[in-house]
Amino acid sequence: MLTDIHIRNFAIVEEADLEFDAGLTALTGETGAGKSILIDALGLVLGDRTDGNVIRHGCERAEISAGFAIQDMPAVARWLEDRELQADGECQLRRVINRDGRSRGFINNLPVPLQALRELGEQLVDIHGQHEHQSLLHAAVQRQVLDDFAAQDAPLADITAIFSDWKATREELETVIRTGQEREARLDLLHYQLQELEALQLDADEITRLGREHGRLANAEELLGACRRGLERLYDDETGSAYQQISQTLNETEHLVAFDDRLSATAQLLGEILVLVKECADGLRYQAEGLEVDPGHLQVLETRIGLIHDLSRKHRCAPEQLPSVQEAMRRELDSLEDADQRRAVLESRLATLESAYLETARQLSVRRREAGRQFGGQVTEAMQALGMPGGVFQVDVQYDKNRPFGPHGQDGIAFLVSANPGQPAEALSRVASGGELSRISLAIQVMSPRSACIPTLIFDEVDTGIGGGVAEIVGQKLRTLGRNRQVFCVTHLPQVAALANQQLQVTKLASEDATRTRIRKLGMDERIDELARMLGGIEITRQTREHARDMLERAQGVKPPARKKKPPRRAG
Repeated sequence: MLTDIHIRNFAIVEEADLEFDAGLTALTGETGAGKSILIDALGLVLGDRTDGNVIRHGCERAEISAGFAIQDMPAVARWLEDRELQADGECQLRRVINRDGRSRGFINNLPVPLQALRELGEQLVDIHGQHEHQSLLHAAVQRQVLDDFAAQDAPLADITAIFSDWKATREELETVIRTGQEREARLDLLHYQLQELEALQLDADEITRLGREHGRLANAEELLGACRRGLERLYDDETGSAYQQISQTLNETEHLVAFDDRLSATAQLLGEILVLVKECADGLRYQAEGLEVDPGHLQVLETRIGLIHDLSRKHRCAPEQLPSVQEAMRRELDSLEDADQRRAVLESRLATLESAYLETARQLSVRRREAGRQFGGQVTEAMQALGMPGGVFQVDVQYDKNRPFGPHGQDGIAFLVSANPGQPAEALSRVASGGELSRISLAIQVMSPRSACIPTLIFDEVDTGIGGGVAEIVGQKLRTLGRNRQVFCVTHLPQVAALANQQLQVTKLASEDATRTRIRKLGMDERIDELARMLGGIEITRQTREHARDMLERAQGVKPPARKKKPPRRAG
């Protein structure tokens, strides 16, 4: 669950440090105070996109961090461990947003991409926005809601895999058919180009060898002259070669060692130098004897190198890539020559995949219809509890085997509703008002199996359009939900706020030069004052406070204290 959040320089929040408990937490405050700022900040640390406009005026960056307890979440622990982000029973998420719009994300103090924050966030928190009920009008959302309820992960994975394979096979078959129309011309071109490359008999290493050999032959005269001159200086000059002079110096030094043994080390070095000079001279002699000025062979090399470069330009590649180009052409040629056989194989495979897809889609539709009946019954029951007596909710699943193939099967899924007794069920968009949509959305969200596996649920003013006794029922459902999970609710309804296990108040504070938001946890007396404000508006009377006290005590199961009886007046 969410244990704490720290917000700095976000929107009109200068700084806020909050710790959270389990159960139902209500966030309340006057209109415009920024009750949803906490939800927005949490959304950012969970990976929502943003820009520099969310940073508090006059600041260069905003920072949000949130801590989660994950002791009972093995899937989250595995996710962190797979990415070497693990922590012992805790998880810390942090997001830093700069004025230029750039942002950085961190998990357990290690930098991560934004996508990682999103993936982890989806396992930790489920946020239902105040306008989320509007998405229920979209067919894709209705299908997703039903499949989530029915836990269709495995069948959906099967049909998605079959569809993907079918689509790839169909595209390959279309390519083979299309290629067949241009097959003869392409075959002629490939045969001609392959003959050129095969006649060259080129391998990747030859390019390097040719370059070295060409360089040596092109500069043979210069190399031969340098070797001979070096050999002359080192060894062959009988009067002044380096070898002769060093040898003479060595003889004189060895003679002098008898008079001064400190020269022995120098004599030893001179002997080693003499050996090295001799080896260098031998190397130069060997090199000079192996060099040959051969203009004919040089011309042959230049002709071959020119041919290689001509072909590399023709095929728009580097010379050393020509062997791989040749291999690619060979594979294409084989494919074209086997096109008829390949086409038959693909047509057979496509037919098999079509049959598998239709059967899997049919089975998926059967499961959806059964799930739709159960789902419709449960939503109907919840609707009636939420102030829509006689309301009926149905899920219409229409299977059409002629529907184009897709990754989700061949069903048309529609949510139907009858808001009043005796009226036929019609499409949700045609018969449900905004308030009714809110209640239907809340009923679906409260019993969502996806929510059941996520520890923290957030409802951002989903009770819009609800009031009176229905509001209390909504609060009771949220409080019941909070027995097993952590629930946050941004609300303007005192009936809902009174049923919360704890209450946070959001207040906007304005001065001449700045506006900021304060978020604080309320004690019992402070909750009474806040509920009185929500009940009575600007002017809070004693009667309103008593009403708020009674509402809070009853909601929290606190027995109101017995009123003291006034003593009877004595007769005057």
